[in-house]
Amino acid sequence: MGYQHSVTLDVEKCKGCTHCLNRCPTEAIRIRDGHAVINANRCIDCGECIRLCPHKAKRSSFDKLSSMPKDKYKIALPAPTLFGQFTNLDDPDYVIDGLLNMGFDDVYEVARAAELVTEYTRRYLKRDDIPLPAISSACPVVVRLVSLRFPTLVDNLVPILPPMEIAGHLAREKAKKEHPELKDEDICTVFISPCPAKVSYAKNNLCGGKSSVDMVVSLSDVYFELLNAMKKAEAPKNQSQTGMVGLSWPSSGGEASSLMNDHYLAADGIENVIRVLEDIEIENHPNLTFVELNACAGGCVGGVMAVENPYIARVRLRNIRRYLPVTLNHPGPEDPADDIPGRFALDLSDDEYGHVSRYDENRKEAIKMMQDVERLFATLPELDCGSCGSPTCRAFAEDVVRGHAKLEDCICVMRQKLQETQKENHHDGS
Repeated sequence: MGYQHSVTLDVEKCKGCTHCLNRCPTEAIRIRDGHAVINANRCIDCGECIRLCPHKAKRSSFDKLSSMPKDKYKIALPAPTLFGQFTNLDDPDYVIDGLLNMGFDDVYEVARAAELVTEYTRRYLKRDDIPLPAISSACPVVVRLVSLRFPTLVDNLVPILPPMEIAGHLAREKAKKEHPELKDEDICTVFISPCPAKVSYAKNNLCGGKSSVDMVVSLSDVYFELLNAMKKAEAPKNQSQTGMVGLSWPSSGGEASSLMNDHYLAADGIENVIRVLEDIEIENHPNLTFVELNACAGGCVGGVMAVENPYIARVRLRNIRRYLPVTLNHPGPEDPADDIPGRFALDLSDDEYGHVSRYDENRKEAIKMMQDVERLFATLPELDCGSCGSPTCRAFAEDVVRGHAKLEDCICVMRQKLQETQKENHHDGS
């Protein structure tokens, strides 16, 4: 089975407009035969096209709550963003109790794993053998964007698994310790996600091995059922095991500010992320130690599968954090300080996108194609209007050279040919 994308296209709803074409950060979209076409090799499941499409033709695919296996020990892994979706919530225990009322056997907060990653990263930054600035690998969109468009920065990515993956691993350990009769196949871990990229992350085992997350459901899918389940909880038990640090992660800057390091930069929104990566690539920020990048505006609270306005959710999370201790989760003796990232190392060695930007495997042919692209591009108007079905004139030149488009698809070229034909006809007629 090939790569499973979480961003899909409903061709019947697509009108062939250029909203998604012009804003896709990896130029993965073309307009062909009156509708959008997504290049699966370039798509990074950022969800930007879902956010922008006025016709709702793009959508996220995810697991349904109804498909959870009833015969397994089900563990909910709520993203920290979930706690910012509810009005007047001042205690995370109401959410945890609600999830248990929904039928989950246990709840393991992803915010707990986020606090561990904070400490792991703090230790990792003390090493003197790492390239700086270190770039957070928590956002799967950023990891894949770096692999595709900024391969020289892959070594700068922090090689530590994201919180959702660590939470799945630790939740399984906890379940088997508390219930010795359980085996791995008896457990189902369910991540409640605000973001389609995390769906594809888990489905395609991008952690370098089999993911510890079995299912990824949409936060918006869970939200309404959870509202009803939370009403049943009058006085929830004290179950939450996360602090201020863990619930800071969903908002842009939350991860970086928890590191107690002044030399950091935090940026959110895919266009800002690209701008920062371009600056790092040309060494515009030599004094930075750590960079936190979130593809969604506002951070994970801005994910397209969330319910609440990201800026309202961010304020709500801040209000909840006021009553919490700084942090409740610390690495154990199995994670020695001199062995970070250790057992939670992220494998970044797979050059998944290495072939995408190449013109041809044969170097001589690739150079010829590159020269053809430059020659053709020099004849184009550089308007980047998108009318040809490609996002930019340069992308159009590449599409023509690769055989994916015809020169006549360019309106300006056609207008010029039409004018030349009219002149010839006028000359012949005179």
